[in-house]
Amino acid sequence: MKFGKEYVSQMIPEWQQAYMDYACLKTILREIQTSKKRSERQQGDLKPKVPARRSFSGMTKRYSRNFSSRDIENQDILVHQTIGDDGFEKYETTILKVAEAGRESELVFFKTLDLEFDKVNHFYKSKVEELVKEAVVLNRQMDALIAFRIKINQTSCLWSCSETVSVDINALDAKEQKGKTLAEETEIKVEDNGSNGGDSSVLKELSVLDRIRLNKNQETPLCTIRNVLKLSNHEELKFTRENLKKIEERLKNVFIDFYRKLRHLKNYSFLNTLAISKIMKKYDKIASRNAAKLYMEMVDKSYLTSSDEINKLMLRVESIFVEHFASSNRSKGMNLLRPKVTKEKHRTTFSTGFFVGCTVSLLIALGMFVHARNIMGAAGHKLYMETMFPLYSLFAFVVLHMIMYASNIYFWKRYRVNYPFIFEFKEGTELGYRHVLLLSFGLGTLALCAVLVNLDMEMDPNTNDYKTFTELVPVFVVGIVIAISICPFNIFYRSSRFFFLVVLFRCIAAPLYKVNLPDFFLADQLTSQVQALRSLEFYICYYGWGDFKQRRNTCKSSNVYSTFYFIVAVIPYWSRFLQCARRLIEEKDISQGFNALKYLLTIVAVCLKTAYSFNRGNAWRLATWVFSVLATLYGTYWDIVYDWGLLHKPSENLLREKLLVPHKSVYYIAMVLNVVLRLAWVQTVLDFNISFLHRETMIALIAILEIIRRGIWNFFRLENEHLNNVGKFRAFKSVPLPFNYNEDEDRIS
Repeated sequence: MKFGKEYVSQMIPEWQQAYMDYACLKTILREIQTSKKRSERQQGDLKPKVPARRSFSGMTKRYSRNFSSRDIENQDILVHQTIGDDGFEKYETTILKVAEAGRESELVFFKTLDLEFDKVNHFYKSKVEELVKEAVVLNRQMDALIAFRIKINQTSCLWSCSETVSVDINALDAKEQKGKTLAEETEIKVEDNGSNGGDSSVLKELSVLDRIRLNKNQETPLCTIRNVLKLSNHEELKFTRENLKKIEERLKNVFIDFYRKLRHLKNYSFLNTLAISKIMKKYDKIASRNAAKLYMEMVDKSYLTSSDEINKLMLRVESIFVEHFASSNRSKGMNLLRPKVTKEKHRTTFSTGFFVGCTVSLLIALGMFVHARNIMGAAGHKLYMETMFPLYSLFAFVVLHMIMYASNIYFWKRYRVNYPFIFEFKEGTELGYRHVLLLSFGLGTLALCAVLVNLDMEMDPNTNDYKTFTELVPVFVVGIVIAISICPFNIFYRSSRFFFLVVLFRCIAAPLYKVNLPDFFLADQLTSQVQALRSLEFYICYYGWGDFKQRRNTCKSSNVYSTFYFIVAVIPYWSRFLQCARRLIEEKDISQGFNALKYLLTIVAVCLKTAYSFNRGNAWRLATWVFSVLATLYGTYWDIVYDWGLLHKPSENLLREKLLVPHKSVYYIAMVLNVVLRLAWVQTVLDFNISFLHRETMIALIAILEIIRRGIWNFFRLENEHLNNVGKFRAFKSVPLPFNYNEDEDRIS
């Protein structure tokens, strides 16, 4: 792999704009090379180089203090450091020998290189300062943890008799230390016979507990209710081993996350330094210079490479983590600190291919079976479509949605959308597109096997009913899927299943939970699975109150079923409406109010379309048209402008300035498809029927079109979210700290 591709592949996606623009510099070098070759063709041979002095600033006298005339004549460039108005150091390069061929391009090259290096240097320094401040906070958290341990173990005081409570992870230099930390000042030294001095030290350590309280690990519905009622959520600090275990687990995760930030920043410094070295070597080769050595000497003296803060922090974090969270087992501690690399397994690829083959084979077999037995013209065809088809269409909707999600993952990876970070997946547990395809086609194979087993249009002539076993096959398949979903054992991607169930519960419990991106993203997926939810309702009605042995049901004639037919369709939109309402109240963002209005219009439109399907009156038709058109126009505008970020602040191409897909036509096609697929509801109002398609088939096709629209929406929605994170350089999720210090008391002390 060429360095340029490897360089891009190792970038932190959210920091991409902060890296050296290696591709731009290579483009300038090609211009230098082209100019040089053109000059060679025109002149036949190169003229001797004429020593010349060119400075970007025009102030070259400043170098006379540091370099003699002989030094200058022997050098190709000079690099000078200045301090800008913002207090950051800046670097300016002066070319001492400029050939006639490629002169302007060489000036542009070094001007661009200096600007890029200044950008990298400033970004690195700002991030180091952020992490140093975070280290100070972690130091105080460790003081509190150790005091908490002492409080619990003070009766025996076995480990504290010999343990030093100095954690000082921010011991970088004298400038960063305003004084000794509490842990340094109070080193526990309890003698064997027990002394007053030791007791005094312990009491001094425990004094930190008077200024802290526990941060809650996660929000609960009870907390939300108490906040709404303006009741106190303060809990007394309880010194129990259960609390200690929770605190240690949370602080351990904080240290792991902090260490990975340090690793990312160290890798950032290494990659950019390597990029500068590579590009300067290319410059020397193309321009026949010897400038790389001098420029790299400047780079080595800069903050980017000479600063040692990150290395010191990493060593201190490793030491503290191994001692306090890995029982002094360095191997165990480092395994926890280092990121887990997810390896693609051949068995996953093989299994996916196997189930894809099975699904295709079963589809072909199903088609041949239907044609050979002329099932479409059989007497039981209508009964089958009204009873069994809605049961099995549920699996088609789920499988298609999973395939669309797998496609999204593939293109997110291809265009470097950091979807694990955006969705806040636990590192190393996110599913790749192969894993999702394996699950989807595995479910598809299971469902198609059930369809073939259950494809019986005639009753048993002896008993005048259908076989109970075959009629219960759909329930068995649904039961298997539910059992796997809630299975507590570490099989079938337990972490992902648990994450899905937690987010699903948060969607159902809206607005009792703070709304995060995974919450409203999943709720939006559910709005495209209304027909699947109605299929689940049909399961309950058909097997609960219908005579499934005779393939008869009274669902559509039941008022209770009809009522829940409305309710089930509204639930996903209502959940999104409540999520928007909570965000409007908490974030004071008026756009969330307009988003809530969008879902309110959609609820009305869905209810009217459902009512019209039961009562074909002109009044219902007119109301359905009006609200469906309003909801479609509003939803389309919101998707394209706000969710996708297109046409919001348009550039010359009517799209946003930053696009991940290089072909702009893709965005225009996606916008047109969004409008067309949103208009699928028109078929319901126009009663457009195809003679050879049953009504249930038409309903399923419309549901499939909506799932495809949602799959397209998913890619551009996450692309826009990724670009927002890139604009703010948000590359790490915030991990909640276990302790919260009372700042007022801290200042008094």
